[in-house]
Amino acid sequence: MTDVDTFARPLRDLRISVTDRCNFRCTYCMPKEIFDRDYEFLAREMLLSFEEIARVTKVFAGLGVRKVRLTGGEPLLRANLEELIALLRDIEGIEDLTLTSNGSLLRRKAQVLAEAGLDRVSVSLDSLDDAVFASMNDVDYPVGKVLDGIDAAAEAGLTPVKVNVVVKRGVNDHEVVAMAEHFKGTGHIVRFIEFMDVGHTNGWRLDDVVPAAEVVKAIHARHPLEPVTSGYKGEVAERYRYQDGSGEIGVIASVTRPFCGDCTRARISADGQLYTCLFATSGHDLRGMLRDGASDEEVAAFLGSTWAKRDDRYSEIRSTDTVGLPRVEMSYIGG
Repeated sequence: MTDVDTFARPLRDLRISVTDRCNFRCTYCMPKEIFDRDYEFLAREMLLSFEEIARVTKVFAGLGVRKVRLTGGEPLLRANLEELIALLRDIEGIEDLTLTSNGSLLRRKAQVLAEAGLDRVSVSLDSLDDAVFASMNDVDYPVGKVLDGIDAAAEAGLTPVKVNVVVKRGVNDHEVVAMAEHFKGTGHIVRFIEFMDVGHTNGWRLDDVVPAAEVVKAIHARHPLEPVTSGYKGEVAERYRYQDGSGEIGVIASVTRPFCGDCTRARISADGQLYTCLFATSGHDLRGMLRDGASDEEVAAFLGSTWAKRDDRYSEIRSTDTVGLPRVEMSYIGG
């Protein structure tokens, strides 16, 4: 029987950050003011090796994990990532192996990722307007190259591609309908994400959050939608399909409609810390256990006991007090 936490939530999803580095400086994740040329990223020896990641993933699979998502930073900056994907693909019990990327390296890497066994990709794209997108990624990266990366992923069979849009009031909220229309009928799924207070460097304010309900209402007014039943318990996105049959969209409403009650996700940072919540204030040292000679049985016992004590529900209890707590940064833990 799969272990459950203190709120009877099973362990089903594992998100693994393979690097804390990124070639973008998105203002809501890695603002340039903090992550500048002098910022010290993790040294190579601090990162979990591919073999260590595969080993711990196999242990997680034994505890009930069925879905693995690779994140970063930008995961495709990790050299030879396809070797890790091949290792993970061979683990019994892993049914869904996915990756989240900013799309900048997908044209070069999509085919080899697919051949290694990757199932799907999610690509971050916050605007279709070059000026707006450049202001958000803060490295003047053009929209066209991300769209080309999405095309490359589709050509390689990494479908459906999910396009993640972080919506911020006064920045890109005017593009919600245009974004939906651009991908309507393509087979790709746009997911609109409420601007979240992950970490402490992104200047989060509640006033900047565009509620998911507002996003759905705007799109529905132009292209009638109807709700879709969740694909599985713990799915973070609320799904809606176009009534004309031309596809679907999703919204992730972590702020206005928290889904802590169904959260089945554990997270591993690039340096091997286990986190039981995206908004965690501290982690648990997995890397130390692995490198100190712990057996798989000892690692499994540690993971199981940590999960059994899990009581995280940050988004449900968000307040002026909790918002002020120190929290791990998005670039360190992954999305």
